[in-house]
Amino acid sequence: MGTGEPGDGTSEPGELSDGAGEHGGGTGVVTGVLLELAGALADVLPAYDLGPAPVPTLVNISENMTYRIDDAAGGRRWALRLHRPEYHDAAEIAAELAWVTALRAEGVVATPPVVANRFGSVVTTVRSGDAIRHAVLFEWVDGVSPELGDTAGLISSFGLLGDIAGRMHDHAARWSRPAGFRRFAWSWHATLGPGARWGSWRAGVAAALPGEAEHVITMFEPAAAEVERGLAAYGRGPDRFGLIHADMRLANLLVARPAAHRAPDRAAAGGAAVARSGTVINVIDFDDCGFGWYLYDLAAALSFIEHSPALPALVAAWLEAYRAHRPLGPDDLAVVPTLVLLRRLLLVGWLGTHPHSDAVPDAAVYARDTAELAHRYLTGTLLPDLPHHSRP
Repeated sequence: MGTGEPGDGTSEPGELSDGAGEHGGGTGVVTGVLLELAGALADVLPAYDLGPAPVPTLVNISENMTYRIDDAAGGRRWALRLHRPEYHDAAEIAAELAWVTALRAEGVVATPPVVANRFGSVVTTVRSGDAIRHAVLFEWVDGVSPELGDTAGLISSFGLLGDIAGRMHDHAARWSRPAGFRRFAWSWHATLGPGARWGSWRAGVAAALPGEAEHVITMFEPAAAEVERGLAAYGRGPDRFGLIHADMRLANLLVARPAAHRAPDRAAAGGAAVARSGTVINVIDFDDCGFGWYLYDLAAALSFIEHSPALPALVAAWLEAYRAHRPLGPDDLAVVPTLVLLRRLLLVGWLGTHPHSDAVPDAAVYARDTAELAHRYLTGTLLPDLPHHSRP
């Protein structure tokens, strides 16, 4: 299916056309919608074998609501995800879980095992009032996300992210997706265009900087236009555009050392997920996975730290590890600054629709810093060591 993007003549099988699915553009603040999901718990929990008195504990509110579910009597624990309405339908969620399961089963990376409900389905759908709610359950995975820490540690962690991304993209390029598999695309239309899934970046600027939004938006417009032009020129060939995680940050890795008496098996750990020390690294939160530019996963890794002085070193570490699995040419390297700014503007929009988030200390400062990044992008100084295409 085509997307109607300038210069776009390809699409992935299973890729939703822009505007398809439950979600459209014009996203408003989603905090209230997310909080309403708690009302579905009473209907969702009985769908699973969770013991006589499962205890839910809210652990995260982001795009969805995630609960830890404890079965005190049986000593068991799970992670339950309640999906925000109008973001994914049941078929799209099932497609996500199919990839998660394949990555684990084929030993590519470690992922939390998916738990089916009492009826054998991996997606539980209930009606809460007039609304349809979807839920999924995973086995609980112990671990902590790597800390940003000092610069040297952060650079090393970015090498890990690049290695994992390379393995996952290699798998995505050769994987025979199951019949009915469909996910949305992180295209221009769905990121910064009229169908922006996370909300308009202009609205995000207005929410963060109500007194100076018009001026700042005027500053951003040339950069956004250049991002659109650069992506159209880069294109969506099969070596550049495919199934990606789309939110592969350090926050979405869980690091845990396996029990001393048991070595991790291939399906449980994955080739990229076991360090020499025996540490198991699980990749989590595939909720945003879809079809996109492969190197968008590098831009996603830089989320909220794009302005770091260590940016060139972080990018270099990620790319060096990634190249062990997939070749990159000059055009691939040249598009990296474009994807970094694409993600940054996308996050400006996301912060506007998710005021409950604590992802940044100050949304106004984040928006102002974005203006400086946009200037560096337009002047070719954002990542000056990478090749740059000449601009008309």
